[in-house]
Amino acid sequence: MKPYVCGVDIGGTTVKLGLFTDAGELLEKWEIPTDTGDGGARILPDIARSITDKLAEKQITPEQVLGIGLGVPGPVSADSTVFRCVNLGWGTFNLRERMNELLPAIPHVAAGNDANVAALGELWQGGGKGSRSAVLITLGTGVGGGVVVDGKIIAGKRGGAGEIGHITVEPEETEPCACGKRGCLEQYASAQGIVRLARRMLAASDTPSALRAMDSFTAKDICDLARDGEQMALDIVDRCACYLGRAMSFVGCLIDPEVFILGGGMSRAGAVLTDAITRHYKEYVLFVAADTPIVTASLSNDAGIYGCAKMVLG
Repeated sequence: MKPYVCGVDIGGTTVKLGLFTDAGELLEKWEIPTDTGDGGARILPDIARSITDKLAEKQITPEQVLGIGLGVPGPVSADSTVFRCVNLGWGTFNLRERMNELLPAIPHVAAGNDANVAALGELWQGGGKGSRSAVLITLGTGVGGGVVVDGKIIAGKRGGAGEIGHITVEPEETEPCACGKRGCLEQYASAQGIVRLARRMLAASDTPSALRAMDSFTAKDICDLARDGEQMALDIVDRCACYLGRAMSFVGCLIDPEVFILGGGMSRAGAVLTDAITRHYKEYVLFVAADTPIVTASLSNDAGIYGCAKMVLG
């Protein structure tokens, strides 16, 4: 019998690991630092060592482990080839082959982009539980996305599927996005993007706002003021939600998911943001997809390890 599965979510600062049963129960989770020195050469050996140590601690043999799922911050193809992970220092190589060399007793290895596996995790045991298709949108430092259809991650030919943050929503934009394009959703709907949007709107208006008295403010400050009913903050959130609703309508017309799931720090704004997004989404999307629910993620930082485990379990 192979009653155990390991889920590994590799981030630029820490690697989150989880030990699951084959029924999907999380038995234990832990973290190790991500060593990005020497082009990230020690990351996978560190993971293999940590898994080996944990199995020994639990008196579990490697032969009892069905497989290992890996989520990485970069594009990953269907055959587990990673195409450059800048934050890890990685170039192009096959993750399955490398892990098979390190842990030959656990030959089943699956890999995917971190946003995609988080979407799978939320669909499996989180905000989208009970559905078969979902689009996860993470609103954090950037805007990421993951697509799951019929319980399967849609990765695309080169692992680029789900990059909703780089849908062009403002063709008149003059400043470049980090990706090099102009007018990407990420420029208006990330935590940094909404602050940038707020500064523009404050400069173009004389509407009173507590934001004007702050030397610096954050996305949380904007959303807190909007929840308190301040008109300027509500206008800023509404503009951000308009861009989000427009981008999501493109996705809705193409994929028609059962549910949209919002994750990342900005999703904690709650109804003041989701209600506005829903209103604009309905305005732009084809009528057949207008009633798609927009919910918030519930697994928080554990979504990745859950999704990694689910990749193995199928």
